[in-house]
Amino acid sequence: MNLPNMITMGRVIAIPFFMYFLYTMNDLAACLIFAIASISDFLDGYLARKMNLVTNFGKFMDPTADKLLVYSALLLFIERGLMGSVLVTIIISRDFIINTMRSIAVEKNIVIPAMWSGKIKTTIQMIGIMLIMIFSHYSIHGIFSLSLTEITAIIITLVTIYSGVDYMIKMKDIFKDN
Repeated sequence: MNLPNMITMGRVIAIPFFMYFLYTMNDLAACLIFAIASISDFLDGYLARKMNLVTNFGKFMDPTADKLLVYSALLLFIERGLMGSVLVTIIISRDFIINTMRSIAVEKNIVIPAMWSGKIKTTIQMIGIMLIMIFSHYSIHGIFSLSLTEITAIIITLVTIYSGVDYMIKMKDIFKDN
């Protein structure tokens, strides 16, 4: 296993520790672990490209690790009342839809590369999750009497929707013969 793949697996291994601290409301420790895991997402991809160590395992496991990390945070946010289940369902549904479209594309020997909107979505999700952990301790209200936590959750969801629509528009050709 090469270094970028070990970093990816380290992200997966960090998830139970992150979840423990988030669940026990030790948000500082949870945020620190989440921040390190998020940085590792960018580091493993950078090293894989720079060192010419891109592998099929890494292509599969890197986005899987990202999703596991993000979903674990979002699901615990529901439990703690920091984010609504409707928003989390929208975010998770986007990924299922795009993954289904990717599976159809693979059957047709079409390669769907990662798109910038997906990379931006992941970045916004990770930053937003850290902000929600921080904002959850303050009752500061922004616009329309929404808390900063709620505003952040809405922004994460809107960026996720945008990314999903962008992918669907760019992958619409895979359905032409269906």
